[in-house]
Amino acid sequence: MKIFFFAGKGGVGKSTTAAAAARQLAQKARVLIVSLDPAHNLGDIFGVQATGGKDRLTDSLFLQEVDLHKLSREYLRKEITTLTSTYSYLKTLNLDSYFSTLKYSPGIEEYALLSSIAGTINNETSFDYIIFDTPPTGLTLRFLALPRISMTWIDRLIDIRRRILEKRYTIHRIKGPISSEETVLAYEEKDDDILRRLWTLKETYQDLDTRLRGNDCHVVVVFNPDMLSCRESERLIDGLEELGLPLRLLIDNKVRTEHIDQAQTVEAKMQARAPGVELRRIGLNPNLEDMGNKAGMDDLGERILPEDW
Repeated sequence: MKIFFFAGKGGVGKSTTAAAAARQLAQKARVLIVSLDPAHNLGDIFGVQATGGKDRLTDSLFLQEVDLHKLSREYLRKEITTLTSTYSYLKTLNLDSYFSTLKYSPGIEEYALLSSIAGTINNETSFDYIIFDTPPTGLTLRFLALPRISMTWIDRLIDIRRRILEKRYTIHRIKGPISSEETVLAYEEKDDDILRRLWTLKETYQDLDTRLRGNDCHVVVVFNPDMLSCRESERLIDGLEELGLPLRLLIDNKVRTEHIDQAQTVEAKMQARAPGVELRRIGLNPNLEDMGNKAGMDDLGERILPEDW
């Protein structure tokens, strides 16, 4: 399975180019295109009413629009359920009041998106290609950075938890046998629910990080021939390099004939920032503004991705 992320500044046309690439690849393989952008428009581009589930567009092409707010609520509910179950022996401390404030914590949307990406990659194994149409640059970089950041935090938490277990065992030996009314707590690492949860999370993030950095992952940066788009794309490229994520293709989109000089200037800046990365130029096609213009997307798709991808 190959994984694509179409990224770029809002309004540069990354959803349209992602849709065209999906139609191009669907001519030879099974493709799932997933919108992670809170402001979805893939359904409009394909001329269909997306259901939020996996919608079949052709025999080989499927569409899914992720509901970020619903995803965040489900992610939060799952985590609170896990925490409440794990710390059930501390009910007297009224931990529910602390858990209820988690919905205001920063990073919930990014973790919900990351969870959705991991679930899609792990569960949708019948597809040959999965294409993610991403949110604007800032949110995209934040959730793509999460696997590595999370692993660093989890390693630290594992270390802290091990020391807690050691001290708990020491107290147990000093105190002696517990009464029948006391809660039996784990002293061994293999018996501790929290350590097992941390190990599982670390394995999940390690697997995802490996997939995102692997040869089958392709990040495509879409930009327009103007300086605002250029500067944000340069920041995106810098962020991808810092994260070690594989930028494979640059697309200069919506290029007008009368703006060729400006396009060449912006393209030179982008190639200087990402030397060796292939760049393709796509002219402005007003016909693509029509919803569901399949012929226009097919014409565009033939010029987006290299044939051997």
